Amino acid sequence: MNLEILSVSQLTQQIKTGLETLFPQVKIKGEISNFKRHSSGHSYLTLKDEGAQIAAVIWKTTGSRLAVTLKDGMNVVAEGRLEVYPPSGRYQLICTSVTEVGQGALQQAFAELLQKLAKAGYFSVERKRPIPEIPETIGLITSPTGAVIEDMSNVLERRFPAARVLLYPVSVQGANAAEAVASGIAYFNSTKKLNHRPQVIIIARGGGSLEDLQAFNGELVANAIYLSVLPIISAIGHETDLTIADMVADLRAGTPSIAAELAVPDTQELLRHIDNLQSRRDSILLGKLEGADRQVYSICSSYAFNRPLLQMQQFDDRLNSLVDQMGRTVKGGYGEKMQRYASVCQQLALLDYRNTLERGYVLVKQDGKFVTGATKLHPTDDVELLFHDGVLPAVISRKKLH
Repeated sequence: MNLEILSVSQLTQQIKTGLETLFPQVKIKGEISNFKRHSSGHSYLTLKDEGAQIAAVIWKTTGSRLAVTLKDGMNVVAEGRLEVYPPSGRYQLICTSVTEVGQGALQQAFAELLQKLAKAGYFSVERKRPIPEIPETIGLITSPTGAVIEDMSNVLERRFPAARVLLYPVSVQGANAAEAVASGIAYFNSTKKLNHRPQVIIIARGGGSLEDLQAFNGELVANAIYLSVLPIISAIGHETDLTIADMVADLRAGTPSIAAELAVPDTQELLRHIDNLQSRRDSILLGKLEGADRQVYSICSSYAFNRPLLQMQQFDDRLNSLVDQMGRTVKGGYGEKMQRYASVCQQLALLDYRNTLERGYVLVKQDGKFVTGATKLHPTDDVELLFHDGVLPAVISRKKLH
């Protein structure tokens, strides 16, 4: 059997072509060892199990997109393609993604729940409740031990020591963590004790892997936050960690310390604001008083304000003049009437028949009527003769009348 003699380069190239064609995309599970990050940003490592190992490379661009921090001893699932490196005659895995063992299922569950809750409106901005500006009481749901509660207590004490903090201690990871957190939310919402009912709730824990934060990526805690009547601030993990609890909450804080800062005002800023408001109030009040004083002075000095007084004086003068004029008119009219009366009385006196009778004349009356002619009398007629000093009866005689 005659075999073709190949150079090392030729054989290596054939192996490279065949291997890379046969395994264009693979996904393998193994433990990381010999992990090194080069100054160029590329990472080099070995993936191994009980029976074998394989070299792997993570280029800088791929490494910048990884959600996990790789280290020796970590069990991961790496996806990529096989590549033969001719200078060393070695084959290696060029990784396109690396996830911690178990994270793949968690990521899938996270994505499915995320889609479900989004359709149900859990992340809607319109339903989020406002955070009170100055809460009297804060409900804190977190682990009673560790740096988180200490850091938050320091921030609250520094910024707003007047706030009262009620701790509902829970386990923030593990099998019962989600149930404990949901129970804490339900307690603060339903408690009948007025001194145990806060105006805002903070849910907090430190950073961790996706598996460590799983309690805050489940539907139980999401529902509890969604149904809460009290506003909730979520501070789960570090700023780069984003959980479903963060998205459902009314406000997301990058860290627990930031959550404490967002929950309460700064006392010093609040006092300065109060001073500014008082100064502004005093200034506005003084301005209004000065303006009112000027307005009153202007009104009192105006012609319109003084016109009624002037008119009253004019009316009073006119009234006095009319009274005087009326008195003169009445007095003059009365005197004139008296003169006319005296004149009439004098004329009537001249016409009085009794004055005529005193001069020797007599009036004759028959049947109560004056007789004005002799032809109206007949003999034997009874008449009355009216003298100036009395009345005498008389009878007309039968003598011939002349």
